[in-house]
Amino acid sequence: MTRPISKSASDSLDRLRAEVERRNPAEPEFHQAAREVLQTLAPVLEARPEYAEPGLVERLVEPERQIIFRVPWQDDKGRVHVNRGFRVEFNSALGPYKGGLRFHPSVNLGIIKFLGFEQIFKNALTGLGIGGGKGGSDFDPQGRSDAEVMRFCQSFMTELYRHIGEYTDIPAGDIGVGAREIGYLFGQYRRITNRWEGGVLTGKSAGWGGSLIRPEATGYGNVLFAEAMLRARGEDLEGQTAVVSGSGNVAIHTIGKLAALGANPVTCSDSSGYVVDEKGIDVELLRQVKEVERGRVSDYAERRGGSARFVPGGRVWEVPADVALPSATQNELNAADAAALIRNGVKAVSEGANMPATPEAVDLFQEAGVAFGPGKAANAGGVAVSALEMTQNASRTSWKAERVEAELARIMADIYATCAETAERYGAPGDYVTGANIAGFERVADAMLAQGVI
Repeated sequence: MTRPISKSASDSLDRLRAEVERRNPAEPEFHQAAREVLQTLAPVLEARPEYAEPGLVERLVEPERQIIFRVPWQDDKGRVHVNRGFRVEFNSALGPYKGGLRFHPSVNLGIIKFLGFEQIFKNALTGLGIGGGKGGSDFDPQGRSDAEVMRFCQSFMTELYRHIGEYTDIPAGDIGVGAREIGYLFGQYRRITNRWEGGVLTGKSAGWGGSLIRPEATGYGNVLFAEAMLRARGEDLEGQTAVVSGSGNVAIHTIGKLAALGANPVTCSDSSGYVVDEKGIDVELLRQVKEVERGRVSDYAERRGGSARFVPGGRVWEVPADVALPSATQNELNAADAAALIRNGVKAVSEGANMPATPEAVDLFQEAGVAFGPGKAANAGGVAVSALEMTQNASRTSWKAERVEAELARIMADIYATCAETAERYGAPGDYVTGANIAGFERVADAMLAQGVI
């Protein structure tokens, strides 16, 4: 049964949303993330009025710490460049701040705040005792030599090191930050601190403190969440056609896991356009093109042969599919894309990236009865295995891949069950957005209440 929601609770959240937008001007992505959470919290504030008393929600939307710094570095020709670095330590009620670093020209404070805010709830849903944070820079590693990337990472860490530590804040990778960048960052941290502190960064290579299955975890976890949504409707992934956006780490492992579970993933994409491959994406060829050669998806199509065609500048969502897994970046799937997917009979959409579907697209999916898995739940596998990497580092051990993958499957099953149960409890059965937001909020809110007004 749906609980009646008082006008006072809704009005209070509306006022807070307006205040968030006033105090954080020109940060549309952060406004969007905050709005999506706040508009689902009225029922829980009605049921748990103690959450409204100590300014808890007001504290939740204000980062505990925002750090902005200059990052000067030299290119291979000796020219000096200056980028801007960020770390937003958003909430540590459940544990040390945890969240990735993104190196991309689009990075600004608003994007880092949106990512950090989402991370609070995502990390809470894992049940692993980690708080929410995010960071990065407007540096673009594309087209840069290894030596240039190293010099940038060393300069970036020369400032960042003073703000992080395995009991304080543990960065990881994100867009533009893979094992290469994590290695350079860790090396500089070790040089400055004179400590081999394995738990200070996750996403390390497996040979020196990284966890097996960490590169695969976000993509694998998202596919597991999608399958859980389908099973709730009496189906599974076997024989389903899937469209995947992106061609980075998340997309590649999403494609691989879909194929392993019997689905047919037929697309990948990058900023130049998309590929549709009727036989299913050859994940090993895609990995060679994107991860080894750092090429374009058009190179994949050219080498794949007659089954694949490249569509320059197109929208991957034009391709008919049963399941869609947006795995590139925020707001990549808009209302027109959602309408196209719905017309073509999509059954489930599961977010592998952070907030890849616009609010209008999410509304259309939910109105059409499409199962929709929000990123803060569906793509939590990556940070979950990062936390498992921290556990391995703390005990100086390395788990076998089978153990890590079993733990990932268990965590994703728990996240799905938590979202489904919470949505049911608050009168919104099948609404995984509401379930994820409220479940994450309750876990963080209880810890904040216990720790006092800080």
